[in-house]
Amino acid sequence: MSTSRVNSYSIVSSEEDGLTLTTMPGANGFGNGKIHTRRKCRNRFVKKNGQCNVEFTNMDDKPQRYIADMFTTCVDIRWRYMLLLFSLAFLVSWLLFGLVFWLIALVHGDLEKPTADETFTPCLLQVNGFVAAFLFSIETQTTIGYGFRCVTEECPLAVFMVVLQSIVGCIIDSFMIGAIMAKMARPKKRAETLLFSHHAVIAMRDGKLSLMWRVGNLRKSHIVEAHVRAQLIKPRITEEGEYIPLDQIDIDVGFDKGLDRIFLVSPLTILHEINEESPLFGIGRQDLENDDFEIVVILEGMVEATAMTTQARSSYLSSEILWGHRFEPVLFEEKNQYKVDYSHFHKTYEVPSTPCCSAKDLMENKFLLPSTNSFCYENELAFISRDEEEEEEEEDDDSRGLDDPNSDTQPEFDRLQATVALDQSYEDEARREYFICKFMPAPKLLK
Repeated sequence: MSTSRVNSYSIVSSEEDGLTLTTMPGANGFGNGKIHTRRKCRNRFVKKNGQCNVEFTNMDDKPQRYIADMFTTCVDIRWRYMLLLFSLAFLVSWLLFGLVFWLIALVHGDLEKPTADETFTPCLLQVNGFVAAFLFSIETQTTIGYGFRCVTEECPLAVFMVVLQSIVGCIIDSFMIGAIMAKMARPKKRAETLLFSHHAVIAMRDGKLSLMWRVGNLRKSHIVEAHVRAQLIKPRITEEGEYIPLDQIDIDVGFDKGLDRIFLVSPLTILHEINEESPLFGIGRQDLENDDFEIVVILEGMVEATAMTTQARSSYLSSEILWGHRFEPVLFEEKNQYKVDYSHFHKTYEVPSTPCCSAKDLMENKFLLPSTNSFCYENELAFISRDEEEEEEEEDDDSRGLDDPNSDTQPEFDRLQATVALDQSYEDEARREYFICKFMPAPKLLK
């Protein structure tokens, strides 16, 4: 049996505007039994798009640490900054080596001797100023070679600088290409095609109260070794009276049974059974409306094309969890294949038979679950859908009959009309059972 693990690490929120005075019960009988804390109104720790709502401040030696890991810094920064950085790297290298070549020519006397003097051999041909040295530097590093400027064997230092600049140019090119490829192939972008439902729901599943949310994949390429996990984040007070503003508690999604590993081809509903080990065990419908917590959900897996691990995140505040709701179906069988309708991905419908009490009260008091009400409610939805389809068929039949009153389809229409009375009797009986179970007295507690 799995157990809920409490993370010993906590994230401390910053003190800013919007602080409210809150009373929380004390621990071990300290003081008057209550601890007054000042905390912010609930801010989302993880945004809906997966970004963490955290700002780092007062970091010592931050620039030095980021420069020490230059490759990761280049991959993480925005495209415009990365392109600007590499453009400056090329420009600085060209200017630096151009200045070196200009100094070599100046010291050797290439700038003072006339070009017509055949007895004088310059270090750099056709380099008569700084602009010419700068152009020679660009031609050397980019291997353009127009054929006018070149280095001679007169100056070994100039030959060495040409070799050094070629090596530096190769290093800059490889670093730039690697950073661009790593930035383009980042699995972070793959997470944008992984969906989480806008709301989570709590309803009965197999006779047990369960928390559910839906995940989906918008691409046909699979997420290999996909698995899900969740954490509940809320403030708590330790036994010693220490206030932890954002304590992280694991939510079991079937790790021991392997239910956390999913085959994400079509949208799936992730389920957390609310039992004795669940942090939601003592929360009922009224508690959910007044409680202050956040559930962070995470989907991880490997991108099929690159075998790189990607992670998609989202979160649900207590106000975004719908009690007594279920998700509408999105997977339908159509001819020889299955069809996924993403227009129903975020939609839910209410289940009136869901008990309003917590799972703890449901287990201790042994409520009788009115399962018939749920059946009748879903049958009502089916009746409504069936009535709409029958009305559309009748309108189509009437329109065809008006267009051609003497058509051959009239006998078939009369036969269908004759069978309506028989079908209507069965439907009336089903509706009668629905209203009986809907308006029957609510079940009482077992003493």
